[in-house]
Amino acid sequence: MPQSKSTMMPLGTVAPAFSLPDTVSGNTLSLSDVKSEKGTVVMFICNHCPYVIYVQDKVVELACDFQNKGVGFVAISANDVENYPEDAPDLMKEHAEKHNFPFPYLYDESQQVAKAFDAACTPDFFVFDSQGKCVYRGRMDGATPGNNVPVTGEELKMALNYLVEGLPIDTEQHSSIGCGIKWKK
Repeated sequence: MPQSKSTMMPLGTVAPAFSLPDTVSGNTLSLSDVKSEKGTVVMFICNHCPYVIYVQDKVVELACDFQNKGVGFVAISANDVENYPEDAPDLMKEHAEKHNFPFPYLYDESQQVAKAFDAACTPDFFVFDSQGKCVYRGRMDGATPGNNVPVTGEELKMALNYLVEGLPIDTEQHSSIGCGIKWKK
């Protein structure tokens, strides 16, 4: 499977605003609807990517844990559903419910939000502090399908622990590796 790497948004970048439909609730949600007092995790994922599937149970676990500590979570899919119908909104809703996503799963049909974040792959994680500034971006941990590294979420978890405790987050961060976002032609 072809790999892409995240582009690593510059630390300190203010989170781009968005307003997108939530495939689960049917409501349109904005950044202000999903952000939380301690910070916010914005992740770009999709239904079919083997890299996402490989880590999604740990993502759900981390979200459940850190939402209780004041961190907001939201997932966004920006894939071209004409060429990748398995990522269509109705199937996003089904996927989110099947895997008990404790966060909204938004659909970026225009792909403008993914472009504003400079998202490049799935999964691609962005963590913003209470002021909306990027303090972490990249991978959850070093695990990818087939590399025999256990899925722990350790890098994202450490960043979130520091965020919650108000401590500076290590700026040595690693690109996520996954499937490239399926851009419209």
